[in-house]
Amino acid sequence: MSTILITGATDGLGRGLAERLAAEGHDLLLHGRDRARLDAVAEAVGGKPVTLLADLSDLTQVARLADEVQSATDRLDVLISNAGIGSGEPDGRERRVSADGYELRFAVNYLAGFLLTEKLLPLLRRTGSARIVNVASLGQAPLDFDDLMLTRGYSGTRAYGQSKLAQIMSGFELAGRVPAAEVTVTSLHPATYMPTKMVLQEVGHQIDDLETGVAAVRRLAVGTDVAGVTGQFYDRQREARAHNQAYDAAARSELRRRSLELVGL
Repeated sequence: MSTILITGATDGLGRGLAERLAAEGHDLLLHGRDRARLDAVAEAVGGKPVTLLADLSDLTQVARLADEVQSATDRLDVLISNAGIGSGEPDGRERRVSADGYELRFAVNYLAGFLLTEKLLPLLRRTGSARIVNVASLGQAPLDFDDLMLTRGYSGTRAYGQSKLAQIMSGFELAGRVPAAEVTVTSLHPATYMPTKMVLQEVGHQIDDLETGVAAVRRLAVGTDVAGVTGQFYDRQREARAHNQAYDAAARSELRRRSLELVGL
């Protein structure tokens, strides 16, 4: 069985994954930003998972989260970077900034996962045959390196799409830097309009059921048929092509350079 960290585990897809993986006997570390909801999901899944509290809009808390993970376990087989906010409600349609002054969706959906991954990478590499799974989206928008924080022409949809493409680009870049025998990195669009809180509040209806997303993420996290596969993007369980910018090596390199600077590494 694997030791698995799931960010954003208290609701929607994250909670569904926690329930599924716990039922299969995996050791779980569950992240959330609300103590009561974290305790509730821990009780629901059973097996005494490690619970980790952090607000991913604050990079200081993200760094502390990484430290707490490393204190809690000497191995990490899978990091599922799932936590995020959507394009509108309940997190607002207007431009907002994080605790660090960065555009909120870029900060929460991308920079937090980037910093967490960088800080946990040594643990993942020591574990060996580890996996990183980035829960991204088909909703992608190209990055404007002259205005990454979207101070001009802001929309929640554009901000969300940029943050999700950044996840995919960063995953491709990391996959090219780390041997697949040590750590694989994949990204996916888990499903379309699952009945999660943010989808129902903003869109008002579902298309796919939650189990579609749970099954797609679970496969990349622990499925034997994708062992050793790295640097890929999936639409549910099918290999897919991301936005063209994801295949631009110069753009990926620039994103990594800027990201390291933004998170203080």
